[in-house]
Amino acid sequence: MPPHTTQILLATGNRDKRDAFRQLLHGLPLNPVAPEEAGVEAVPDESGDTHEAIARDKAAGWSRAASQLAIASDGGLVIPVLGELWESRHTHRFAGPAADDSERLERLLELMAPYQAADRQASWVEAVAIAHNGRVLASWEVRGGTGFIANTREFQGPMPEFWAFTIWQFPQFAKTYNQLTPDERASINDHWARLGQLVRRYIRSVFVPPPS
Repeated sequence: MPPHTTQILLATGNRDKRDAFRQLLHGLPLNPVAPEEAGVEAVPDESGDTHEAIARDKAAGWSRAASQLAIASDGGLVIPVLGELWESRHTHRFAGPAADDSERLERLLELMAPYQAADRQASWVEAVAIAHNGRVLASWEVRGGTGFIANTREFQGPMPEFWAFTIWQFPQFAKTYNQLTPDERASINDHWARLGQLVRRYIRSVFVPPPS
């Protein structure tokens, strides 16, 4: 990693994911900046065949555009019972490019309608990559805890950035993922908590702070 780089680009236009990145990087000797703060735009390739491959392409593309350090991620729901009807890499674009988040949610509930109990299990896979000037420095992919797809839509109000989190339930808390507290998320082997450990360990092992 470059010895005097303190700024790191949060390579996403999604505000919720930026918040997740900031929490992940909290306490590290880095200054997270959003793309509009850095004055950069990028349209990275997202055709990779795994979440990690997509995260690596995103990080490389954004870091090349910004000529600096960048962190990117990609993730999606894993729903085993749906087989070929569902691909976790397409979670954010499920039901086609013209569909909005409410339509994606309703379509998934339709697909899950024939299934009950344990067949409704679902987990989340998330990958994170760090790159500098177009070169990937490190990447990780983890699968978090297992929940269940809700039987009905219960969430009311404006749709959060991650629509799928509003129907991914954890019965032990009687909550969907977007409602869980940080402590509750930690107790379910949360994907972001695990990735945070990996990223912080890496940054602390290779980062050389600028001279004071």
